[in-house]
Amino acid sequence: MKQLLILSGKGGTGKTTIASAFIKLASAKAYADCDVDAPNLHLATEWKIEPKKTDYYGLSKAKINPELCLQCGLCQQNCRFDAISSTDKYQVDPFSCEGCGVCEYLCPANAITMIPSVDGELTLYTDTEKVFSTAQLKMGSGNSGLLVTEVKKQLKSAAVAAELAIIDGSPGIGCPVIASLSGVDMVLMVAEPSISGISDLKRIINTAQHFRIKMAVCINKFDTNREITERIESFCKQQKLTFVGRIPFDMMAVKAVNRGQTIVDIDCQSGLAVKEVFHKTMNLLLEKAIV
Repeated sequence: MKQLLILSGKGGTGKTTIASAFIKLASAKAYADCDVDAPNLHLATEWKIEPKKTDYYGLSKAKINPELCLQCGLCQQNCRFDAISSTDKYQVDPFSCEGCGVCEYLCPANAITMIPSVDGELTLYTDTEKVFSTAQLKMGSGNSGLLVTEVKKQLKSAAVAAELAIIDGSPGIGCPVIASLSGVDMVLMVAEPSISGISDLKRIINTAQHFRIKMAVCINKFDTNREITERIESFCKQQKLTFVGRIPFDMMAVKAVNRGQTIVDIDCQSGLAVKEVFHKTMNLLLEKAIV
């Protein structure tokens, strides 16, 4: 199964809008939303059935048994995350606890136990034709990279017969992006024509280069700043990165997204442009892999 990952160096570039259009154009049988902090691909997909939901367990959290606690204060003194407080008794703030286990190790009364913590929820939509894997990380929880890995595992195990998977990645360059990059065949970078857009594009390209994965770049809302659009295209040429097209800013696209449609469901300029980007990207994906 070929895996196409769509990334951007920051949020708000239109990555999910383009991913949803690609899913529709490819009639994709397998796709995933790996932006587990703020997933929204489900808003542009037409699922009527109830999904399968599974608890996601991240790092364990410390819990103090007040009946065994000696009130010695060793746990609070040695907690690097200031997660332990004391009033009339010692207690752990689960939002601050990082699950390191130092308090459990040091406790002379064995009053502290590391308890598995539900840090999110995996969601899997399946029918006889297609599969959609996504997840939501609980507010304040960590291990987003591990949850992304679980989203991809869930997709792969459920979509064994699919020839193509389209993955909507996370913004930025952090752990969820690195987990998204692992094992994919190609990355499409969605850039925006702004000063921060150039910087963010350079950062995400530098991150992806470590994985030796095919890369291509497109610019969304290119006509909002044509000068920077030209600078991004020049940068791609200098770096020998394949540039697959420009997508204009389009108020019709905004209306389509607000109705839960993709930009290729309606007749609009952005939809026409994304079709060209899609065809160029698919041609590149099917070429011989980098060795």
